[in-house]
Amino acid sequence: MYAVIETGGQQHRVTPGETIKVQRLESESGSTISLDKVLVVSKDESVQIGRPYLANASVKAEVLGDRKDAKVIVYKQKPRKGHRKLNGHRQAYTILKITDIVIGG
Repeated sequence: MYAVIETGGQQHRVTPGETIKVQRLESESGSTISLDKVLVVSKDESVQIGRPYLANASVKAEVLGDRKDAKVIVYKQKPRKGHRKLNGHRQAYTILKITDIVIGG
């Protein structure tokens, strides 16, 4: 059984028991959340596809915590002008453990 969910503008294929990394969510560590933007659910041989989302499906997940990704360096330079600019960025993300995929309820 698997589902395709949308969170943070990205789509993730998830199965129960899997741990995924998503864009940062405003949730406490250790809490349980329900992700309602489910695009596809596959159980055994049947596949349900939403238009765009399935109204009767949700994915339950446990929030394991927030972290920051590795630093990305952004460097800009203009030739012959003496202009140089250095920036760094660390993207925040949340780690979720998928506990259950609920269909019809």
